[in-house]
Amino acid sequence: MLPAWGVACGFCSKMAEQASKKAKVERVFLFSSESVNEGHPDKLCDQVSDAVLDACLVEDPKSKVACETATKDNMVMVAGEITTQAKLDYEKVVRGVVAKIGFDSYIDDLSSVDSKGLCHKTCEVLVRINKQSPDIAGGVHVGKDEMDIGAGDQGIMFGYASDETEDCMPLTHSVATKLGKKLTDVRKSGKLWWLRPDGKTQVTIEYVQKADGSVEPQKFHTIVISTQHAEPSKATRCKEVAGYTGADETAPSMEEMNKAIVQEVIVATLSEIKLKSGANALTLYGDFTHLHINPSGKFIIGGPQGDAGLTGRKIIIDTYGGWGAHGGGAFSGKDPTKVDRSAAYICRQMAKSVVKSGLSKRALVQLSYAIGVAKPLSLFVETYGTEQAALTTDDITNIVKIEFDCRPGAIAASLSLCEPKYQETAAYCHFGREPVTKEGFKFFEWENAKDLAKYKTMNSTEVTAALKESNYLSKWVD
Repeated sequence: MLPAWGVACGFCSKMAEQASKKAKVERVFLFSSESVNEGHPDKLCDQVSDAVLDACLVEDPKSKVACETATKDNMVMVAGEITTQAKLDYEKVVRGVVAKIGFDSYIDDLSSVDSKGLCHKTCEVLVRINKQSPDIAGGVHVGKDEMDIGAGDQGIMFGYASDETEDCMPLTHSVATKLGKKLTDVRKSGKLWWLRPDGKTQVTIEYVQKADGSVEPQKFHTIVISTQHAEPSKATRCKEVAGYTGADETAPSMEEMNKAIVQEVIVATLSEIKLKSGANALTLYGDFTHLHINPSGKFIIGGPQGDAGLTGRKIIIDTYGGWGAHGGGAFSGKDPTKVDRSAAYICRQMAKSVVKSGLSKRALVQLSYAIGVAKPLSLFVETYGTEQAALTTDDITNIVKIEFDCRPGAIAASLSLCEPKYQETAAYCHFGREPVTKEGFKFFEWENAKDLAKYKTMNSTEVTAALKESNYLSKWVD
């Protein structure tokens, strides 16, 4: 008869074996992600907060900014703590964002079909801005070298990547985001001139999780689009579209609007998204896809007149659509010392670098910080069992330690985060965007994956040796 500890060990071993077998069985599941476009009240607030940040950084790259925005009806308020040498015209910044989005009419009557929900010319602008707390400034950055600047607050941040799409974003979220962007594009181009700024999307995809832990989209199960629009069959283009001087038109019926959205938004968007196979996402769409276009019937009242808006209330939309994990901190309106933002950006670069380099098929990276402390307190890497060749998850964690420096000052330098380029990030997701240089500023630099392919042929002993030879203790807590 086995002793008690022998029975326990045998039981644990059997449980581990069963868990291992379960992990290697394929399963089919549904997953959904949602997004909103730039005219959604919460997204409007994100854009205003980041426009204020950009206005500060244009004149003073060392500005310390924590700007929140709230909106309701024909009012926009900015509040927060800002220490900067820049001279800001907050009202001009706010009105500029509202105008760019396309909010140009407000009538204080919920029965009005002419009100878009906000007007850049007549909206009330409230400002409640103070300077950064000297307690925080003294603990974080005053008197410190750039590389010794501490985190602006404690917190946890995550980055995620999956090989299911060319840009290593989960397909559900990539499609939901790009549907929202397409709604805006066809509105502003005049193709679907009767659309208005506010709108939401949601995408459900049937996936198969393979035996190796990777996930592969099989088909689009459901697509939902709710978009603000002018009055069907009655609104006229000359009245609806500010500045339009061409031949007048009447808005189509609700049924015709919905058909146009299917072709000009859904089909057009899916045709532009590449899967890892090289095929476009339209190959996963068909008669089996359930469509819900404006399922409430009509959506004329929108923007802040329909719902109040706040900065930082769309953090899942800003990241991975529910995949991976989220630390809870918002991005918009925050300068690079706020690791809620900057560390989430480097986490994305680390996760994407791991996947793009073929070290694993999926990756989740977590960092944590304490206020005033430069080095991250912890690093966690999860590869969902998809690590490749002879590498283990511990090996990939060590590779990340060798190749990346996640102190706030180092992140700001490597990703060029002291440049005025944030308003563009504030709608249509901070990740999965094309890294570009415009007017000397590097936009979405965190989407440039580092080449880690040299580690693919290493084993654990070789990775450990490379770690010991590196200067990782200058960047990381042991």
